[in-house]
Amino acid sequence: MTPRFLKLISCAGAAALAFAVIPGAMAQCGLPNKPIKPMSWQLQPGASRPSLVLAAFDDDRNEPSIVGMWHVLFTAQTQNGQEIPVTGGVLIDNSMVVWHPDGTEIMNSSRSAQDGNFCLGVWKQTGPRAYFLNHIPWQGNVFDPTVPPDTIGAPQDGAQLTEKITLNPDGNSYSGSFTLKAYDSSGNIYTWFTGTLAAKRVTPDTPFSDLL
Repeated sequence: MTPRFLKLISCAGAAALAFAVIPGAMAQCGLPNKPIKPMSWQLQPGASRPSLVLAAFDDDRNEPSIVGMWHVLFTAQTQNGQEIPVTGGVLIDNSMVVWHPDGTEIMNSSRSAQDGNFCLGVWKQTGPRAYFLNHIPWQGNVFDPTVPPDTIGAPQDGAQLTEKITLNPDGNSYSGSFTLKAYDSSGNIYTWFTGTLAAKRVTPDTPFSDLL
């Protein structure tokens, strides 16, 4: 091989290593929840390896990250604007939720799988450890008490869940409020809830019994 060809191989190897390291660093809890953006990637004159210039961290770089997997409990306090006559409210969902660093979110609800128990959302940070989530599932017969839970509902029905949450300083839990509106196939709201939510981070050591 010529010296020039060997030099090109060396540069390519260094570039591959640089891009392999970045996703792992972004996934660490404690780094900003916004992706680290490559602003430029180019060979400098006379350099034998590529130079990667990264955007500066946000001011909240020392704060914990919302990114990760969570166990979330949703407790309704009102239905259709009326207070639910149950002390402490009613638990309406027990979910597994993953917040991604690109601003998207996915939820595995405890609802019947036949009725659609996976749904998607998008989020933004609104302040130090404060977040807003807009979550829109497509489901059938959402919260319709007249429909058996094992019945497949109409796929055009859906709902919108919005959350305002605050991440605790330790980064291992969050809490907040939610509004959940269920729509029929014409876009009309047929029932809606407001309430509170509480979440704990799921780790590789979390036992299934903690989710019950």
